[in-house]
Amino acid sequence: MIVAGIEPRAEMVHWFFATGILILGLLFLSETIVGPEVWGRRPWRRYLWPGMLFLLGVFMWPVMALYTNSMIHMVAHGSWAQVLMLSGAAELGVVRGKLHSQYWRLTVAAAMLVSGTAFLVHEQNGWFFARAAFLHHVLGWTLIGGSVFPIVQALRPRSIVAATGFACTFLVIAVFLYCDRDVAPVLGHFSQYAGVPHR
Repeated sequence: MIVAGIEPRAEMVHWFFATGILILGLLFLSETIVGPEVWGRRPWRRYLWPGMLFLLGVFMWPVMALYTNSMIHMVAHGSWAQVLMLSGAAELGVVRGKLHSQYWRLTVAAAMLVSGTAFLVHEQNGWFFARAAFLHHVLGWTLIGGSVFPIVQALRPRSIVAATGFACTFLVIAVFLYCDRDVAPVLGHFSQYAGVPHR
């Protein structure tokens, strides 16, 4: 039996990561609006989003160790940590000039595909079980669908549509994560097995 107060509510962790993802989305959108040339005039700006991506991967390790209640959750959070750190490190290598191929940007697409798949695989309940289940399904498919944007960016680095879609994908994901409640109804549906509903 878990005593209330010992383990923080899961949505607090989701909201923490939602804030980081919101910052990423705003950084992408800002770079898209002003253009990469203007954005790169201050060299430190180019390190913001790869560094933030890597940092989110680092913070995912304690989540894997402290906030998981099953093996499948541990594997999902561990895979997120690894792909976030890999894609952040690859982007840092590109920015630093150590990696020269534009195809290193495909690591972000891989991170989105792995993350989306992990969201879908580790949610064992149906769409309308509770809001958390619904959001895990929506987040998974949003990440999988959104992975097309970094693929297009790797092939066509100047594509404004791909850059805007990429930024908006992160903003949408942040909104979904902020909406998370472990046991809350979604669209009027709530499973009798989900527990006592919150607001």
